[in-house]
Amino acid sequence: MRAIVTGVLVLLAPGFAAQAQDLPGGGNAQGDVSVTIYNNDVALVQDVRTLALGSGRVSQSFPDVSARIRPETVSLAVADATIVEQNFDFDLLTPSSMMEKAVGQSVTLLRTNPATGAETRESAKVLAVNGGVVLDVNGHIEVLRDDGLPVRVVFDRVPETLRARPTLSVTLASTRAGSRPAALSYLTNGLGWSADYVALFDEKSGKIDVQGWITLHNTSGTTFTQAKTLLVAGDVGSVDDDDNGGGYRPQPRRATRYRAGTESAAREQLGDFYLYPLAERTTIADKQTKQVSFLDAKGASASSGYRFENAWMNNATELRSAQSVLRFANSGAGGLGDALPAGTVRVYMRDARGRPQFTGENRIDHTPQGSQIALPTGDAFDVKVQSTVVARTSLPGDRWRTQMRYRLTNARSKPVTVELVQSGLDWADTRVTEESRKSERANASSAVWQVPILANAEAVVTATFDTHY
Repeated sequence: MRAIVTGVLVLLAPGFAAQAQDLPGGGNAQGDVSVTIYNNDVALVQDVRTLALGSGRVSQSFPDVSARIRPETVSLAVADATIVEQNFDFDLLTPSSMMEKAVGQSVTLLRTNPATGAETRESAKVLAVNGGVVLDVNGHIEVLRDDGLPVRVVFDRVPETLRARPTLSVTLASTRAGSRPAALSYLTNGLGWSADYVALFDEKSGKIDVQGWITLHNTSGTTFTQAKTLLVAGDVGSVDDDDNGGGYRPQPRRATRYRAGTESAAREQLGDFYLYPLAERTTIADKQTKQVSFLDAKGASASSGYRFENAWMNNATELRSAQSVLRFANSGAGGLGDALPAGTVRVYMRDARGRPQFTGENRIDHTPQGSQIALPTGDAFDVKVQSTVVARTSLPGDRWRTQMRYRLTNARSKPVTVELVQSGLDWADTRVTEESRKSERANASSAVWQVPILANAEAVVTATFDTHY
């Protein structure tokens, strides 16, 4: 673990400026930068710089690469030159690293008398930097402390292994001298993006306005200046997925449901992924979050409803809330009209005073255009369901018969319809043999009833299931 030096000002001897060869003017050394950012904490950086190369074996530094570069992914294309060796120098120039590199060497301590302002200089040998700096000063041992006394440490030079900025060092075999472009590309972690949606739902008109925002995150340790930025929606395969926890993704308690669409979006694709280019070049600063709008849809069709799912023949002792569900589509006709990258949808409705109020949120997956989306936003206050096992009987031939009763209540002042789902039917060969209302077998796992309930009333659904083990 790197020691932290506090209360100490590190100074460099006057000759330092000539040695700081990786700080040309203190500016950014990047060239024409393009950044392609994926969803799973990986980005492709392409940086074209003009190099003045000699002939023969030459060394070339590339400052301002990402501090989280994956060195094994580096590619460098230079006309009339080939790569002999490359190194990524990530030991950065800091007060702590300067002190660590000075262990066993002499430095100069510059002390100021707080009362008189007089300065004194003395030589000291750095003995250790382990949670603090231990010095040999004229034969006695001293520890630099953060006690408010003005102490400065003067170094004669910067160690060659320290860099002011993350730097890629390359040895090239050049067949000629002269300036030429060099195309550097590499993968890096620390750059990512996500989509967020703000949805304003008008229940009376059955319309929804949706604004989509792209949020860029940069924790790469490097700023990318005036970069062409392209965002890729989709999960790109990576051998690091298991190490990063990519193999397990817990599902939200209220899962969003889809009926996948079959429309082709009017958007550029790369293989099986959709591309979202930013309209203008942008600077992605280190430790910065940046938002850019990519969707502004008005008046798409939408509706609200309720859904209750009962797991495998559960017997509930009390009423439970149904889910509040917002249903809409991203189709071209009457919908949002675009493929939607995965993100969080935050839903608002206007109150009686016309003010938008937050009513819930949930995530959507990468959604092809033309899909039907059912987004649960919370638990209903006035719509409840109770599932009861009326009887369970053993039948010949390893079969069981289960009689279920579902009581649905509506305390609202208007009628509602609840999508009642009995799931878990694929655990064994389970079939509905009797029912008070016709169900749909949506899939092997679930039977679904659409149950209308009058205002301030209740409804009952009964069903019998035969299971063969």
